[in-house]
Amino acid sequence: MAARYPFPDLNTLPEDIKSKIQEVQDKAGFVPNVFLALARRPAEWRAFFAYHDALMDPQSVGRTSHLTKGDREMIVTTTSAANQCLYCVVAHGALLRIYEKKPLVADQVAVNYRKADITPRQRAMLDFAMKVCNSAHAISEADHAPLHAHGFDDEDIWDIAAITAFFGLSNRVASFSDMTPNTEFYLMGRLPREKK
Repeated sequence: MAARYPFPDLNTLPEDIKSKIQEVQDKAGFVPNVFLALARRPAEWRAFFAYHDALMDPQSVGRTSHLTKGDREMIVTTTSAANQCLYCVVAHGALLRIYEKKPLVADQVAVNYRKADITPRQRAMLDFAMKVCNSAHAISEADHAPLHAHGFDDEDIWDIAAITAFFGLSNRVASFSDMTPNTEFYLMGRLPREKK
């Protein structure tokens, strides 16, 4: 059966998108399917990845944050599981395992973050992210206090919420379009890297 939204031919894409995809392939060794799936609409691809990069790599836009790369991927993996997005759980779970250097953590937070091998700080972060994911309309000042107690400032809280919200969009696009995770993601970070 043919895909409802086939990937565009890489050679037909605008040069800036083709160049970025090549850069990702050179770094990762493969092209994550999301880069090709969204490239069918170049303006949306540019907007998506500009916002993605601003949230997931704040230094790229000259901003500092108390959230680590592992924290960010943990938010994505946990909330994507709540949204039943296979692509994002598998892809971001792989990055989470790598950044946290914990081969089990992605599976744990995807199934039940409350029982995962994470810090109390990360648990408070995920409690807030899950409330944003499931009932953002009910967020109140009281939801900020536990985060402040763990050293998060108001900008960090914005990051937690914005990452959750952005990936809510991503989850829904990946799911309705039947975006499948690259097989490479399934094994990444599961075994320690051999030292050279």
